Amino acid sequence: MTPDPTVPDSFGSPSVGRRPEDRLADLGLTLPDPFPPAAAYVAVRVEGATAYVSGHGPMLHGKVQIRGKVGLDLTEADGYEAAKLTCLNVLASLKAHLGQLSRIRGFLKLLVLVNATEDFEHHPHVADGASDLILAVFGPGAVHARSAIGVASLPFSIATEVEAVVAID
Repeated sequence: MTPDPTVPDSFGSPSVGRRPEDRLADLGLTLPDPFPPAAAYVAVRVEGATAYVSGHGPMLHGKVQIRGKVGLDLTEADGYEAAKLTCLNVLASLKAHLGQLSRIRGFLKLLVLVNATEDFEHHPHVADGASDLILAVFGPGAVHARSAIGVASLPFSIATEVEAVVAID
């Protein structure tokens, strides 16, 4: 069943009665074109009322936009912006697969990987780039479980990678 996008959302958000796509526009953001998977997997897999979103990176126009290590090549603020752009890519894949973001009932879990130096300690602040975007678009009820993990490297030297588990209609 596809919900009516004009019905108030289940998050009790400031976007009540507004489509998530409209909230993105209010924020001055547009979804990038979905980037095809880089290997033998799919971007989104739906099983029942759950969408599993594969790892995404900070891509725009088919190219990596933010690459490097947080704490060496990039600041914490750069990492935050990378996580935000990466999350926009997650939303783009969800929209492409689901048809509309209004089918999203909630974000259950995010995994945010941060390409960082071994002494960098603020992975949760970088991951907030993804979480803050979700909360801005879907409202405070969209708060989710999350892991933020620092790693030695990521594919194509991307700064961040985000996976998601999403409840859908």
